[in-house]
Amino acid sequence: MNTPLIQKIRETILRRKPIDQIQEETEGGEGTLTRSLGLWQLTAIGVGGIIGAGIFTLAGTVAHNTAGPAVLISFLIAGIASAAAALSYAEFAGMIPKAGSAYTYGYVSLGELAGWFIGWDLLLEYTAIVAVVAIGVSGYFGFLVGQFGLDLPAWMLGAYGTGPGHVVDLFAVVLCLGTAFLLTRGIRAAARFEVFVVGFKVLLVIVIIVLGLFQINSANYTPYFPFGAAGALTGAATVFFAVFGYDAMSTAAEESKDATKHMPKAILLSLAIEMVLYVLATLVLTGMQNYTKIDPESGFSTAFKSVGLPAVANVVAIGAIVSIVTVMVTFMLGATRVWFSMSRDGLLSKWFAKTDAKRHVPTRVTWIVGGGAALFAGFLPITIVAELTNIGILLAFVVVCVAVIVLRYRRPEIPRTFRLPLMPIVPIIGVGFSLWLVASLPWETWLRFAIWLVIGLAIYFFYSHKHSLLNPNSPRLKASTTSQVKKSGRRAAP
Repeated sequence: MNTPLIQKIRETILRRKPIDQIQEETEGGEGTLTRSLGLWQLTAIGVGGIIGAGIFTLAGTVAHNTAGPAVLISFLIAGIASAAAALSYAEFAGMIPKAGSAYTYGYVSLGELAGWFIGWDLLLEYTAIVAVVAIGVSGYFGFLVGQFGLDLPAWMLGAYGTGPGHVVDLFAVVLCLGTAFLLTRGIRAAARFEVFVVGFKVLLVIVIIVLGLFQINSANYTPYFPFGAAGALTGAATVFFAVFGYDAMSTAAEESKDATKHMPKAILLSLAIEMVLYVLATLVLTGMQNYTKIDPESGFSTAFKSVGLPAVANVVAIGAIVSIVTVMVTFMLGATRVWFSMSRDGLLSKWFAKTDAKRHVPTRVTWIVGGGAALFAGFLPITIVAELTNIGILLAFVVVCVAVIVLRYRRPEIPRTFRLPLMPIVPIIGVGFSLWLVASLPWETWLRFAIWLVIGLAIYFFYSHKHSLLNPNSPRLKASTTSQVKKSGRRAAP
């Protein structure tokens, strides 16, 4: 049945971006990004987005408030769901070397509305993740300042309602704006920073694990499920954003020297490194100190201090501040590249797609994302922002896992440098786990997310579907065609 209404829907909200067109957009020229990232730089960006906030901030928060020693189980559950999605991302990354990640994958597989939904979703989620991480770093900064006997004004130490006299988390605000500044310096500068700091923080985590193993008291593991199995599940949903840095890393595909070859490897490498370190780190944290005494804001520092190692505690605090910043770099990079890609496709104003003439990075959206993250970090509690990030990313995983199934059967002839195993079982597992985790989030999170989506849908139907470059009547497409005709006429003139 092909009624006029169904045909209209197919030509608008279900229109799909041709994969063949993707390569044309990324071959260079105005409005493109510089390809300068190799395998290990990509892996460093992925690890930079994964290792950090999960170990230094969320592990303590979830252990204390939600799961107890079973925070290890929370990370395992989140890791399984993440692994299934990671394999789906790896297959997509091997055939679509373009900025945008899940937004682009949804656009080419499920249609424009699905692409818009996931892109609009990721703009909020990535920005909120940057804010969560900034708040976490600020907690370690407060611990470190206290160790040196400094007494900072209460108004600058946290968002209103998070403590006596708190007004704004000033250090978190500065971190967000500083990260935006780093990214405007160019992708090469950001990548060099990531490689150096990621190497440092992986070494730091290994040292923490080795030292902590000698301080474990097995009595601290009892009771293992103080909040029940439901607590471990809720904890998994809360820590989920700490296990998917590869998602944001895949938005940099257009800046990779050989994306189809390196992106799948970088995704799988970063996830493997992350899972080993997370499991060992949470085992050590809950073994060193009873979950009721773990500081939600600076877990490892207070744990080492509690076992008589204050010097190690200070080193951990300094290391946490430095190393968690790489998470901010990764996810702010992700937000800006999704925004850039949506703008280039016509779904948002072309003003946002303007790149710096010298450094070839989208500086406008970088400062907008940095400012938005600074507002979140400065004026909202960490729990609210963390829950908001997870619902969007989990739904993004659902879209990607469904999209990889659709594209495998719809376009089996497309070359794939990586093919996920056990199709369609693995992506179905990813869908199931993601929906299971998202169902455990509080209703307030759903409400905030729904409000954001309603705003997004309004923008789509009033602006994006009309200006999309897939719309033959797009004002932007007509303007571009007119400009090309004028240029051709001038070249043909004697």
